[in-house]
Amino acid sequence: MAKDYYQILGVSKEASEKEIRQAFYKLAHKYHPDKGGDEKKFKEINEAYQILSNKEKKAQYDKFGRIFEEGAGFEPGFDFGSAWGRPDMDFEFDFGDLSDLMEDFFGFGVGKQKKDFKRGKNIEVEMEIPLEDVLKNREREIVLEKFISCFRCQGVGAEPRTSIKECFSCRGTGWVQQIKRTPFGSFTRSTTCPECGGEGFKPEKPCNVCKGEGRITGKEYVKVFIPAGVDTNQVIKVEGKGEAGRRAGKPGDLYVRIFVKPHSVFQRKGDDLYVKIPISLTQAVLGGEAEMSTLDGTKILINIPAGTESGKILKISGKGVPRFSSYGRGNMYVELVVKIPKKLTKKQKELLEKLKEEGI
Repeated sequence: MAKDYYQILGVSKEASEKEIRQAFYKLAHKYHPDKGGDEKKFKEINEAYQILSNKEKKAQYDKFGRIFEEGAGFEPGFDFGSAWGRPDMDFEFDFGDLSDLMEDFFGFGVGKQKKDFKRGKNIEVEMEIPLEDVLKNREREIVLEKFISCFRCQGVGAEPRTSIKECFSCRGTGWVQQIKRTPFGSFTRSTTCPECGGEGFKPEKPCNVCKGEGRITGKEYVKVFIPAGVDTNQVIKVEGKGEAGRRAGKPGDLYVRIFVKPHSVFQRKGDDLYVKIPISLTQAVLGGEAEMSTLDGTKILINIPAGTESGKILKISGKGVPRFSSYGRGNMYVELVVKIPKKLTKKQKELLEKLKEEGI
C-alpha cells in the first residue's frame, strides 16, 4: 500500500515548500534517534521530505501516487542492460559506492549510524588487592589520566557568556542529505552532518581552552568501592567515571577488574580458606589445644584430638571469606602437620627410648 507522504508530514497537498520544510524540521527534532526519538518514524519522515521537497519527485508522486515502490523509483521503460554501455547517459558510476547504495536503499546501513556520538568512552583498569582486603567492604582511591570536563566552559564547549546556536548546515537536525546518481537512478540518503558532528548545534564562539570539545586531558581521583568477598576477575562498575563526553555529553563508565594477590599462608578456594599449621609430636599423640591466627590476625584456639595423624584436616565454620552475593561466610580448613624434631637432647632421647620399650 502506497504511503501518504502528506499525512506523514502533517501538511496538505497545497502546502508550500516553506511549509513542508518547517513541518519536516519540527518532526525531525521530535523523532531524531540521537535525541531519544523513534528511529523508524524518523526514517519515514525523512523519506516523505525527500519526495515532497523535490519538485520532480513531488510531481510524480502527485500523479502516480507512489515513489520508490514496486519499480523502486525507476522510470517506466528504463533498460538496465543498455544503460551500462550507453555514453549518452548523464551520470558517473563508482563501483565503490555500490555497497553504500545497497545499504542505504535496503536498510542494511542503519546500524552504522551513531546513537550517542557525544558520550564519553568507557575505561577499564586493573586493581590488585591483598587477600586480607576481601574480608570487609573497603574503598580505594585511584588516579586516572583521561578526558575530563573543561574547567573554563564547564563542558559545553562555548566561551563563557556566549550561546550555543543551531547548526546552519543541518538546521538543527544533525543530518544532511547526499544525492548519488547511479545506473539505477538518483538516490538520496541521510548522513551525519559534518559541520556539527550530528549534534545539530554549535557554539557561537568555541571555548579557548578545549577548542569547542567541552573536554580536555587531565587527571581525576576516583574512589572505588570494593565489596567484601570480591574475587579475581570480578569487575566493579563505577557509573559516570569514564571519559567525559563531548560538549556536555554523557560520560562513559569506569570498569575495575580485580586481582587478588596470593597469600603466603592462606589459600583461597571460593569462599573457603585453607591453611596448614604445625603441631608437636606430643600434641598429636596426647591431644590438646593449639593457638593459631586467622586471616584478619585474630588469635583462636583449636582443639586437637588425641592420636591425630599428620595431614588431618579440621573444619572451622564461619572463618572463611564473606560470600559476595549472599549472607554469611565460608569455612576455614586447617591441616595439621605433625612436626618431627630433627635434633634431640640427651634427656629427650632417653625418654623416647623408654617409650620405645613400652611399644610406642
